[in-house]
Amino acid sequence: MALRVAVIGCGPIGNRHADIYKETPQVELVGVCDIRRDRAEAAGKRLGVPAFFSTPEMLAALRPDLCSVATGGYEYGSDHYEPTLQALEAGCHVLCEKPICNTIPEAERMVDCARRLKRCFGIDFNHRFTPAARLARRWVDEGRIGEQLFVNMAMWIHNPNESSPYYMIKALNPHSVDVMRHFAGDIEAVQAFCKKGPGRTIWTNMQLNVLFRSGAVGHLTASYDMARGHPMERCEVAGIKGRFVLEDMWQEATLYPAGDMVKQVYTNPVFGPDRYRDFSDTFRCRIQTFARQVIDGVAPDAIDGSGADGLAAQKVLQAAIDSLEQEAIITL
Repeated sequence: MALRVAVIGCGPIGNRHADIYKETPQVELVGVCDIRRDRAEAAGKRLGVPAFFSTPEMLAALRPDLCSVATGGYEYGSDHYEPTLQALEAGCHVLCEKPICNTIPEAERMVDCARRLKRCFGIDFNHRFTPAARLARRWVDEGRIGEQLFVNMAMWIHNPNESSPYYMIKALNPHSVDVMRHFAGDIEAVQAFCKKGPGRTIWTNMQLNVLFRSGAVGHLTASYDMARGHPMERCEVAGIKGRFVLEDMWQEATLYPAGDMVKQVYTNPVFGPDRYRDFSDTFRCRIQTFARQVIDGVAPDAIDGSGADGLAAQKVLQAAIDSLEQEAIITL
């Protein structure tokens, strides 16, 4: 029997989720929902499924097994909270867009609800699911890096939108922090410095220094002021046995073994099924991985890119905000 899936939120990202479910084996897209009637109706007509304008009404009528929550809201996360709880309470597994939520107490309740109800709860951390990122993680797991020493992470895009003073920190960097945690583990302390770009009223550039629980050190550079067309992400992880550099999530991963002048390189293929054409392709592996884990009966606490991971990333970012406000090092 196919996994019955519904999508809540019919903006560009929600439609992308829906398209991927439509092409995924063992999955049936059964409905879409948006509080904006025009968006719901357009998505429903395009996809050939019923459209709803109320999450509880859709859940009662369709009884899906899994819901994607691709809403937005204030700081691009406030509208994730209510439909996630509604879907979990209705018996659904949930894949939620990042950030998990824009406030820590609500994010904690989302994670606690999924844990209490034994539902799979994942966050769309699509950056860790590309072939290049998976290979880099394998290098870590195989001991090719050894005891870690430092992590250098950078992510920058052009986003002219103005929201809260901390919009860039909360909305852009869940991905960045998740990638850092994915390769190097929990973060123990942070220190943040920020700059407003020309003409901006919010903090649009951040330098975040971090101390990992392992003792490794690192930093994150993030910006909403870079011109379009540039590479948008770079991650470097170094240890006593070697280091790797991951470029733009899917473009290239390079391993530099210590004491060996011969490096190992994975490059995004020009042709074939593993080729990533653009950023939108990074969603496919993440969404299909979550659906497959649900179908396979993976335990909720073993979900790759879980709600707990989303909460941990958001706590790091809240600590960054606290550091900026207090001009202090913040221990998590």
